[in-house]
Amino acid sequence: MISRPRFFYGWYLVGLMVVGMMLAYGIRNAFSVFFDPILDEFQWYRGATAIMLSLNILVYGLTAPVAGSLVDRWKPRKVVFIGIFTLSLATFCCAFASQLWHFYLLFGILAPIGTAFCAAPALNPTLMNWFAKKRGLAIGLGQIGGGLSFAYGMLVETVISHWGWRPSFYVMAGLLLVVLLPLYWILFYYRPEDKGLKPYGTDEPSLDGNGDEIEQTATRDWTLRKAVRTHNLWLLVFSQFCYWGTGNYLVIAHQIKFAVDVGYTSVLAASVFALFGIASIGGQLCASISDVIGREKTVTIASVLSIGAMVALLSVTDNSQPWLLYMYATVSGFATGLFSPTIFVGLADIFHGRNIGAISALVLTGTGIGGALGPWLGGYIYDISGSYSTAFIISLASFAVAGVSFWIAAPRNAEKLRARMESSGT
Repeated sequence: MISRPRFFYGWYLVGLMVVGMMLAYGIRNAFSVFFDPILDEFQWYRGATAIMLSLNILVYGLTAPVAGSLVDRWKPRKVVFIGIFTLSLATFCCAFASQLWHFYLLFGILAPIGTAFCAAPALNPTLMNWFAKKRGLAIGLGQIGGGLSFAYGMLVETVISHWGWRPSFYVMAGLLLVVLLPLYWILFYYRPEDKGLKPYGTDEPSLDGNGDEIEQTATRDWTLRKAVRTHNLWLLVFSQFCYWGTGNYLVIAHQIKFAVDVGYTSVLAASVFALFGIASIGGQLCASISDVIGREKTVTIASVLSIGAMVALLSVTDNSQPWLLYMYATVSGFATGLFSPTIFVGLADIFHGRNIGAISALVLTGTGIGGALGPWLGGYIYDISGSYSTAFIISLASFAVAGVSFWIAAPRNAEKLRARMESSGT
């Protein structure tokens, strides 16, 4: 018998997502921390070394739809366990890398496959399944783990400063097995029906037009084939491509090295990186405003703030005005926290159904393709010009384009789009 207890189980899954996102993405986002000591040891070019992050994001983006399809159609618990073991093994082996191709294989190819199987491609649709109402709040809270994954860099920096960069990979791999694996084993259920429950809010009438009512009244689910025929999905993919891929990851890969270049210590630079993550938590806590003011307005706020943050970063030319660096980290982090959950909630407004795992994972492909370009492009521009200014201007423009693309995708018109899908029968 399907029932709903007083304390809804879905909130445990929100907590699980926080921990899962922090530990899984913390490995990728620690790149900016160990980038500098690896360059010091091996004396490789920045562009060539940054390819390991570009590969990581690209392979992640290409693997995400596979992971999303598997959690929809196969055994979700097995998918996430395979992901944790793959990611922990690849991370552990990075400690023994001595050639650039070792990092390309381990950090660039194997690690993101593991990440795709145990992180957002499985966790985002899980919360979409569990929450028919308050979806913006649930996903916004769950993605706090994404913000903490940047602050996680402080732990990595501490390990590096005491024992070197190689032991830091042991620590990151160990935390996956000691902390994350048991939590998934105990708590992870992909659909509420798996525990004899209903999604949150299905017993209540919907009072707004932000997607909850659509999910309750629609009688047909979107298939992946139907979704890819809409311009709305591809505009959301392109928005993610611009905001995260060529916008954020271009800067994230190089921001600590940039700060060190202008005269700041590596510890201070890492603390700024951590501040970015902490500020993003504030944005994620506020992301539920999209349930009130709408998805498009929330993304517009995020895009404008990101542009302002890049202006602050472009103004940093030496170490005489550290407030500019802190302003960049705080504003950019908050904006990222607003944007990241909202794009997935907007997607769920339009395409929610039993195939949401595969459909939402396509948005992460936008991250992968853009992220393959961003880190390499930032390093290449520096190698040929000796400056990051042009690269940061590209990032600024990408944030503006991301906001425009999201508006044209129009989650506000989700009900009309689903009605057309129903009437056409395609």
